[in-house]
Amino acid sequence: MKLAQNNSEKIIWDSMRSPSQGKPFPKLLFWLILSITATYVVYTIKLLSFNHTSCDVDIITNRHFPVLKLANVTVSSPQNPTKLRQIRQEIPEKNKTTLDHIVFGIASSAKLWDKRKEYIKLWWKPRMRGIVWLDSPVKTYENETGTLPQLKISGDTSHFLYKNKKGHRSAIRISRIVSETLKLGEMDNVRWFVMGDDDTFFVTDNLNIYFSYGMAYGGAGFAISYPLAKALEKVQDRCIQRYPGLYGSDDRMQACMAELGVPLTRELGFHQNDVYGNLFGLLAAHPVTPLVSIHHLDVVEPIFPNVTQIQALQQLKIPMQLDSAGLMQQSICYERTKGWTVSVSWGFAIQIFRGVLSPREIEMPSRTFLNWYKRADYTAYAFNTRPVMRNPCLKPFVFYLSRARMESHTNQTVSLYTRYRDAVPHPVCKWKIADPGDVDRVEVYKKPDLHLWDRSPRRNCCRVLSSKKESMVIDVGVCEEGEISEV
Repeated sequence: MKLAQNNSEKIIWDSMRSPSQGKPFPKLLFWLILSITATYVVYTIKLLSFNHTSCDVDIITNRHFPVLKLANVTVSSPQNPTKLRQIRQEIPEKNKTTLDHIVFGIASSAKLWDKRKEYIKLWWKPRMRGIVWLDSPVKTYENETGTLPQLKISGDTSHFLYKNKKGHRSAIRISRIVSETLKLGEMDNVRWFVMGDDDTFFVTDNLNIYFSYGMAYGGAGFAISYPLAKALEKVQDRCIQRYPGLYGSDDRMQACMAELGVPLTRELGFHQNDVYGNLFGLLAAHPVTPLVSIHHLDVVEPIFPNVTQIQALQQLKIPMQLDSAGLMQQSICYERTKGWTVSVSWGFAIQIFRGVLSPREIEMPSRTFLNWYKRADYTAYAFNTRPVMRNPCLKPFVFYLSRARMESHTNQTVSLYTRYRDAVPHPVCKWKIADPGDVDRVEVYKKPDLHLWDRSPRRNCCRVLSSKKESMVIDVGVCEEGEISEV
């Protein structure tokens, strides 16, 4: 059999090589190549047509790509953010996501409602859609109509197992908020569900920046696309029963997402703030991403000094309404004649350092806060930090926002920052460098940039326009070609 097979193969091979058998072969080869070419051309035309007519829109509107965005982490199909920003500019306005496409689900409790509702009033707008989910009824007032979302009572979760000794079973109730909101079936044209705690302040206009593109911490806010919410609602109750030992609601959400096979992608604009104390170091070196939320307002100091937390957030709303995309975005520049380093966190604070410090150092948050366990353990943070300057000459001079306005004839914002003088004065410095202690105020000019986040992420540049003994004037804007932060 083996010999016969070899002879058969030899005959076929010889016949293909033989001149006497070669005449029909070129014709066969010709028609074969022609058929393959025609198929390739037809397939290519269909592929290009498909990509231009449906794929781009589906990425933006998330009809086919379920996406979950959780606090510092986002669940999504793997897409290139830069490419999506490019696509976004080409999508018709009617397909862009706005607040009208978003529904909020806020977790609260009757015990804390009277205090926490004041945080919600600061960012809630009457045209928004959303529900506050409580564990029991609370007293309502007619004069609060329109200043708060609708109130509802969460469903009974007593039949679910909960075995974590350090946690609280309310985590089960909170983890079901998105599913319960979806089950109401009263809202049309929903693309995203956003969930957060009642002690979270949202910069709602910046949510659209994320949602125009096609283990998590739930309190700072997470967002689930409508298709993913539907998939979650079908399996969540069964999933919750499989994880009775988990601590919080965010643990349970992530566990159920893992079962659905949806991966996580980090989103830095949601600030979980699992820290205590002063957030200055974190916010003054805000990452190059839109500020979306600030969480745990009850356990951190007000972001502006000598005021209450509510008053501090009201102060933040002034620049937020002028240019939400640029809020707290850091710029770094130098006062060359005096040898100073200047860090601008627009709409929040300015720091002036003696000497020349590298941008790499200044863009790293200084440790003005303690970790969640209230210890000075600097290995317990989920981000890089730098020590507070111990050299007395390197202690920064801080200027907080005092007021801001829009200059109509130039179409730019003008914000004023005044010197903060704490109880501990700056120590004497013997460096032969000009003393920033004489500066009382800094004025900053900046044009709102509607396309700031349509481009690849990059810090804005700042330029010192004038520097007098008691004041300084700075311009902040898009970096010019070849412009970098250098002395």
